Amino acid sequence: MRSVAFIVATTAAMSTAFVLPSAPKAPQTQLAAKSKAVPFLEAPKALDGSLPADVGFDPLNLSDIDFDFTYLMVPTKWDESRTGLSALKWFREAEIKHGRFAMLAVLGWVAVDMGLRLPVAKYAGYNAVQAHDVFVKSGDMTVGLLAIGFLEVVMGAGIYEMSKGSDRAAGDFSFDPLGLGKDPAKYARYQVSEIKNGRLAMLAFGGIATQAVLTNGGFPYYQ
Repeated sequence: MRSVAFIVATTAAMSTAFVLPSAPKAPQTQLAAKSKAVPFLEAPKALDGSLPADVGFDPLNLSDIDFDFTYLMVPTKWDESRTGLSALKWFREAEIKHGRFAMLAVLGWVAVDMGLRLPVAKYAGYNAVQAHDVFVKSGDMTVGLLAIGFLEVVMGAGIYEMSKGSDRAAGDFSFDPLGLGKDPAKYARYQVSEIKNGRLAMLAFGGIATQAVLTNGGFPYYQ
């Protein structure tokens, strides 16, 4: 019996000697996530999808710029208590602001060229392209610039609070007279709609202004 056990053990040991060692596993390389908007580019690090309408479109990697944009507003020696303002917050604030102005501009430009005028004789008969020179000659452009300057100061104060650690979201001025933000689900949908329509309006205004100058005519801007 002992001899049989010895033979079995010896045979098993000899058979293992002819078994090739398993090849070492190659280290697994984790591929970088790709941008949803531009699938052949890597997703920007700062764009993690948490912002409304964020689809990872930043081919120039502007959101990854390592710079405190508060320096463009207030020198450090005036206030050393701030925590900084990242490129992502700065550019998102700019995108929302310009998108809102562009939406108003498209509406105003088209409305004028469709016949809406201020009830003042000096503006009668002018289209949106001609209105600029009329505003300058009459001096009313100064009033408009003062109003814009006031808005810039108000908006700048909100942005500066962000640089001091405020939890204020970009573009949030607590202006909601219709109470559209009471429902969190609807509010999230409205935020996405605002961003998308603002982006479209910025492109549309450039096209409308260019076509209006080229045709020197009214809506719909073709000869």
